[in-house]
Amino acid sequence: MMKKMSMPTSKTSLVLFLCQIISALDVPLDLSQPPTITQQSPKDYIVDPRENIVIQCEAKGKPPPSFSWTRNGTHFDIDKDAQVTMKPNSGTLVINIMNGGKAEAYEGVYQCTARNERGAAISNNIVIRPSRSPLWTKEKLEPNHVREGDSLVLHCRPPVGLPPPIIFWMDNAFQRLPQSERVSQGLNGDLYFSNVQPEDTREDYICYARFNHTQTIQQKQPISVKVFSTKPVTERQPVLLTPTGSTSTKVELRGNVLLLECIAAGLPTPVIRWIKEGGELPANRTFFENFRKTLKIIDVSEADSGNYKCIARNTLGSAHHVISVTVKAAPYWITAPRNLVLSPGEDGTLICRANGNPKPSISWLANGVPIAIAPEDPSRKVDGDTIIFSHVQERSSAVYQCNASNEYGYLLSNAFVNVLAEPPRILTPANKLYQVIADSPALLDCAYFGSPKPEIEWFKGVKGSILRGNEYVFHDNGTLEIPVAQKNSAGTYTCVARNELGKIQNEVQLEIKDPTMIIKQPEYKVIQRYGQVSFECIIKHDSTLLPTVTWLKDNDELPDDDRFLVGKDNLTIMNVTDKDDGTYTCIVNTTLDSVSASAVLTVVARPNPPFDLELTGQLERSIDLSWIPGDENNSPITNFVIEYEDALHEPGVWHYQTEVPGTQTTVHLKLSPYVNYSFRVIAVNKIGRSQPSEPSEQYLTKSASPDENPANVQGIGSEPDNLVITWEPLKGFQSNGPGLQYKVSWRQKDVDDEWTSVIVANVSKYIVSGTPTFVPYEIKVQALNDLGYAPEPSEVIGHSGEDLPMVAPGNVQVHVINSTLAKVHWDPVPLKTVRGHLQGYKVYYWKVQSLSRRSRRHVEQKILTFRGNKTFGMLPGLEPYSSYKLNVRVVNGKGEGPASPDKVFRTPEGVPSSPSFLKITNPTLDSLTLEWGSPTHPNGVLTSYTLKFQPINNTHELGPLVEIRIPANESSLILKNLNYSTRYKFYFNAQTSVGSGSQITEEAVTIMDEAGILRPAVGAGKGYSEILFATSPVMHTVRPTFYKVQPLYPRIRNVTTAAAETYANISWEYEGPDHVNFYVEYGVAGSKEDWKKEIVNGSRSFFVLKGLTPGTAYKVRVGAEGLSGFRSSEDVFETGPAMASRQVDIATQGWFIGLMCAVALLILILLIVCFIRRNKGGKYPVKEKEDAHADPEIQPMKEDDGTFGEYSDAEDHKPLKKGSRTPSDRTVKKEDSDDSLVDYGEGVNGQFNEDGSFIGQYSGKKEKEPAEGNESSEAPSPVNAMNSFV
Repeated sequence: MMKKMSMPTSKTSLVLFLCQIISALDVPLDLSQPPTITQQSPKDYIVDPRENIVIQCEAKGKPPPSFSWTRNGTHFDIDKDAQVTMKPNSGTLVINIMNGGKAEAYEGVYQCTARNERGAAISNNIVIRPSRSPLWTKEKLEPNHVREGDSLVLHCRPPVGLPPPIIFWMDNAFQRLPQSERVSQGLNGDLYFSNVQPEDTREDYICYARFNHTQTIQQKQPISVKVFSTKPVTERQPVLLTPTGSTSTKVELRGNVLLLECIAAGLPTPVIRWIKEGGELPANRTFFENFRKTLKIIDVSEADSGNYKCIARNTLGSAHHVISVTVKAAPYWITAPRNLVLSPGEDGTLICRANGNPKPSISWLANGVPIAIAPEDPSRKVDGDTIIFSHVQERSSAVYQCNASNEYGYLLSNAFVNVLAEPPRILTPANKLYQVIADSPALLDCAYFGSPKPEIEWFKGVKGSILRGNEYVFHDNGTLEIPVAQKNSAGTYTCVARNELGKIQNEVQLEIKDPTMIIKQPEYKVIQRYGQVSFECIIKHDSTLLPTVTWLKDNDELPDDDRFLVGKDNLTIMNVTDKDDGTYTCIVNTTLDSVSASAVLTVVARPNPPFDLELTGQLERSIDLSWIPGDENNSPITNFVIEYEDALHEPGVWHYQTEVPGTQTTVHLKLSPYVNYSFRVIAVNKIGRSQPSEPSEQYLTKSASPDENPANVQGIGSEPDNLVITWEPLKGFQSNGPGLQYKVSWRQKDVDDEWTSVIVANVSKYIVSGTPTFVPYEIKVQALNDLGYAPEPSEVIGHSGEDLPMVAPGNVQVHVINSTLAKVHWDPVPLKTVRGHLQGYKVYYWKVQSLSRRSRRHVEQKILTFRGNKTFGMLPGLEPYSSYKLNVRVVNGKGEGPASPDKVFRTPEGVPSSPSFLKITNPTLDSLTLEWGSPTHPNGVLTSYTLKFQPINNTHELGPLVEIRIPANESSLILKNLNYSTRYKFYFNAQTSVGSGSQITEEAVTIMDEAGILRPAVGAGKGYSEILFATSPVMHTVRPTFYKVQPLYPRIRNVTTAAAETYANISWEYEGPDHVNFYVEYGVAGSKEDWKKEIVNGSRSFFVLKGLTPGTAYKVRVGAEGLSGFRSSEDVFETGPAMASRQVDIATQGWFIGLMCAVALLILILLIVCFIRRNKGGKYPVKEKEDAHADPEIQPMKEDDGTFGEYSDAEDHKPLKKGSRTPSDRTVKKEDSDDSLVDYGEGVNGQFNEDGSFIGQYSGKKEKEPAEGNESSEAPSPVNAMNSFV
């Protein structure tokens, strides 16, 4: 909890305000003024007679005053006394006692007078008395013989000292005597015994008197007290020892401490109670001391007068006394006269008002002389407690004294009248800086002087208007108060003082500071002993103030211990101990404010172990245990665990007995016979378990016959002709006595036999031999010891030993459900032939041969176990088209019986596994060669293979699917008439008469045209033209269709670079959503500079970085806009070294001219070839339908839209991307054959018309091969190729 400790602004303001009022009335010392007493000794001045006497009297005035003294009302001529000197420029007297003077000679009443040409001021009457510490008068003290139970008062009667001594009682060893409700010291110093006890007998009751002024202690002679006993001791009702009688009176002065006392005798010792008749004891000012025998009321007033009753009470009765209290009052000021500064011709008053009980009389003096005999002043008129001045002149200046007195004291006050004519002056320093915390009061001083009294005005700023309104408070002493200073209150303030003699102004500065705050306060912490704890204290403060942070523990300094580490904004305590428990306070101080926050640290630990274990109520079978809990260490004890030790049977081993709640400290424990018990207790709290207590005393219980029999009795044969009887033996304390044995009994069940019994020692097994095979027996085991048997035991059923089953299951039948599952049936065997516990049946089965391969090989047997008396079971996991054998056997606890005759069954055909491999080899411009291996598991007779394939473009769209059926005896195929530089996806599987098996997939790419010129092809954009192949299979062609395949997640991969001296071609592969805008980021490899970013125009997958530095390594990565954090991995490339340029005009070189002619001829030939191929291809039906319907959604799109234009294959002749070509051997493993399906799948974005034609958007911008150093996205058409050489 945070509490602000900022300055108490209200009190500060009041004190400052009063001080400013006084200073405002002070006349500057450079002006003429009457004397003013500034320092004087107290009225009642007790001095040490061994030291010099210093009587102070200091005063100020202009001109500086002179001083004189009176002693006992007459002039004291200090020049005639060599022991007395006056300090220079001062009225203070020094009386030299240490050089032969005696203090007693200078006792008296002294008064100082300070005088100059404008008046005289006088001091109080100072009474000088030397302190006294007289010795005790010698007296003969008789021993006090007191009967037990009587009261006793030992009188101290100390010598009268000045001031009175402090009394206390001690013994000869200087140890204070213990006091209590029965024995206590009275206000007069006497020692009161309400009743004496034998232990009060002693001979060294000594009263001591300490005189603080002289630092001496006086000792009374020892007092002897002897208490004698009488039986019986008589009890007595209360009688008051002090005060005596039923009533008394007490007079106390206002403002003093009222002490009332009642001490009573009686047995039993009386208890004192106080009441005020007709009223309540004043709250917050009433205290009880000396075991409530003393009533103390501080700062008493007239309202505290009344009757106070003390009542002493014990079991036999009560006594009371009434004290009538009267509160008188020495004079006290209501209005003390104040200095008066007037200009010539002004009027004024001096007021002197005081109160007291009785009411004081008021008298006036002028310059120390009673006003009645003082020189007359026509401007002065005395009216009781007021002096009125009219039209004063400079000669009216004087010092007036007001004396208020009654029988309890007097008050004397000096006040001058100073007549001056002075222009204003401002006493506050110029440009004084005031700093104030925001939202707190600001007090700006303008201390001034002038006569007549100047008027004060305040302005803000250089040309500000006069300040008025409720937001400001203007004090009479010139102070400007801003009750709630805000940030906009800061600035320059001007104070102007003017009277009829002149005008003056002064500027002060006000700055408003932000308050200091603790924004992260320390929090309550609970920590285990020896742990580490930290308190935070994070502060926020004005940047111009320097805070200091102080940590306190329990409002005191931190212990001087290295374990306390004070950081910038925290306090850490290492290795916490119990003494660190407490309240920690963070105090933040600046020069202007202070804040603090506190938090409590509670140190917890496991409880201390219980102690003082006690055994009571000992019986044969029970006992009571009690203990005293140890310290819970700030974590309440939740429960106590009671453990016991059996020193007779298991010495040193402790066992759990019971546990009780943490509020319980006794427990009733049940005991067993013949155990030598000792107990210990463990306390548990949330922190953990305490150490065990010390063991209790031992307690041995008497022996008895056993209370219980062995548990877990069993009868199981280990051989066909025996019965093994076992049991869990009793533990030591369960034996209940010495000589523990067991009586083992058995008989065959369901046979009229007698029990056979045997008594065995303290063991856990007995074997009965010569029993029939697997026969039930009734068994019982009874405990006994030297004192008798345990109660009759219960019977259990056991069996003699088992033997192997005699017969095999019959009538075994097999029902084949499908190619991998069969059901087997059998008849159960007769239970008599099992010769043991029937556990179930086991089916042994194994594969004889595969019917598809006609090859025999050893196959491991498989075993299925069917628990219980089941007569059927399922055989899963069979291989299709195979021959199997099986047999069945019965199982008991001994083992398996004989096997049934082998049963033969066959499984039907199933679908084959996938082909063992698929290789694609010999890629050419328009053909691929496929080779494959037959399935590893044909699961029947293969009938054919099915091949499906379709093209894939660079936007991951799938073209039309082509299906080819291939005879089962083929193992290769050549696909012809494919599009060059095109990726194809293949799906291949085998069939039996049951159906198709799982397929294997692969991808391959035809090579690009070696001439590098795009050839027109029929069906461009669809992915294939008419396909030819080497075999003559049955062909089924599906109408051409595109399937849009989205990858599982967006990715940019295969970032490749081709670098020259000052530029680099960057290309990449992208899988993800359509219409994504790419960007390329690059920078110098190994540099910490920020990445440079280039935006790619459209969704192209290449970009040319220009302006690179030759011979420099660069890092590059590609990202997609709109996909947060989606970038490729980094690639690093290096530009080529700078080449020296040659100033040669290539255009004039012969070889260049010849080369250009050859290129032009080659381009012309390529144009002719492309034109022929394009006319040879034709159009697809979907193209004709689109042209006819002119659907606006599938109209050809322009190149700059990033989508398809005409359906020419000029846009599909793209170079193969790096990393996209399959391995040359085209070998595909079975476990890897599904990757392409995962990547591409079968899309569902397209739709079909009723006639089967495809409707959809041919979206996705085609990638173009960029010309080196050119970012143009146009296709490399022949015209462009020509232009590149011009």
